[in-house]
Amino acid sequence: MRQLKLIWDFRGPDALKIAEHHEIHLKEYINAQHISLNITGFESVNELHAIAFMVVVEDEMKPVRDALKPHRGQVYQQ
Repeated sequence: MRQLKLIWDFRGPDALKIAEHHEIHLKEYINAQHISLNITGFESVNELHAIAFMVVVEDEMKPVRDALKPHRGQVYQQ
């Protein structure tokens, strides 16, 4: 089954700190909702842009998307 990477974009001088903090909430959501995958992270794109992400299987994407409203998504490549 395909895995999808849901992505939240943060911009500004505090983007990396915000993305890092957002990942904490993604992990809490995974535990509370018993999501089958436990893949999360955050990355700096540049000094004013960072992302937080979580990976879900395709069958779980719609409820997670509707609850957490990611900015975008893509097929996850390990």
